[in-house]
Amino acid sequence: MLDFVTYDFGYSWTFRYAMVLPLAVASILAATAVWRSWSRWVLLPMGLVAAWTAAAVVVLNVMLNGPMTLPTERLLTSGSGRVLDVGAGSGRAAIGVLLARPRATATGVDIYSGYWGIDDNTPERFMQNARIAGVHERAAARIGDMRQLPFDDGEFDAAVSSYAIDHLRQADRPKAIAEVARVLRPGGEFLLMLIQVDWKTWLVSPVVAHHPSQNPEPWRALLQQNGFSVEEEGTRFTTLYFLAKKRAGG
Repeated sequence: MLDFVTYDFGYSWTFRYAMVLPLAVASILAATAVWRSWSRWVLLPMGLVAAWTAAAVVVLNVMLNGPMTLPTERLLTSGSGRVLDVGAGSGRAAIGVLLARPRATATGVDIYSGYWGIDDNTPERFMQNARIAGVHERAAARIGDMRQLPFDDGEFDAAVSSYAIDHLRQADRPKAIAEVARVLRPGGEFLLMLIQVDWKTWLVSPVVAHHPSQNPEPWRALLQQNGFSVEEEGTRFTTLYFLAKKRAGG
């Protein structure tokens, strides 16, 4: 429950605390309404806005500063295997996999340059969070570009990618999907997670909601064109996900 004060995944202030400003304004107006004995019809909306923005701050911090809960239980059901986290950042997805699959190992790969919403985005931050989770002995972080992964063919049993490949230019996305397919063994699984904007996203964070909504059809086609069969597709809070399996000979 207190993961968000234990870990340090490094998401910027603008992502985690953007709703503090409307919270402060609504709280000040609500306090003024009480002090001035304004009508309850003035106080009530201010109180509702204050409650909404306070809840949004808590939800967003819990969501962004704790290990990721996998959107499906069907990934790596054996509980063991070599997992690659593509565009791993500070490790939320990889650590979520390691906590859910206690006999698996995970390697996070990220370009670790430029700004992608994480302050001080480094392999060291990834490993520090793995140590906090107690999974560092099963974790590793590598510097590498998802469009040209620094791994051998068929090296991994499964791969995950959370809110990373959809940040690439459209022309580069097929390269990343093809690279994931290359480094997976036949039958290997790929859990692809993309930002999905809906009304709940707008309620929690207009900053996150600036991302365009995803059309699942091009992503499904892209997976199939690169030798994957889509085993499961669905949505969770802020997320469109696909669980795909590399076809034999794919």
